[in-house]
Amino acid sequence: VQLQASGGGLVQAGGSLRLSCAASGRTFSRLPMGWFRQAPGKEREFVVGLNRGGGPTSYADFVKGRFTISRDNAKNTVYLQMNSLKPEDTAVYYCAADYGITASQMGIASQYDYWGQGTLVTVSS
Repeated sequence: VQLQASGGGLVQAGGSLRLSCAASGRTFSRLPMGWFRQAPGKEREFVVGLNRGGGPTSYADFVKGRFTISRDNAKNTVYLQMNSLKPEDTAVYYCAADYGITASQMGIASQYDYWGQGTLVTVSS
């Protein structure tokens, strides 16, 4: 599986961005995928994922009500719509995938075999 993340950029606080993660490979519709982020000097943290059945996992508390994950199986793409962005959302955002991951593992970065290259989101105050 190859993942290509895009859509990052510079936005003012309160603005919006939509990140995309295009995936290659078969059976995309049942491929569990996650979004993570990593701010400078901090560990990579889980944002949200889509489980094998296509439903979202729980959102991280720091993005609840602001971010929405979705999937377009026809385009083999997962999206992360980010609204009401805050300066503390500044980070490199990564998409990840793993065919064998279980629901309870989806928040753990080390459980994913495939990663996109990351896309930088910078939110100015």
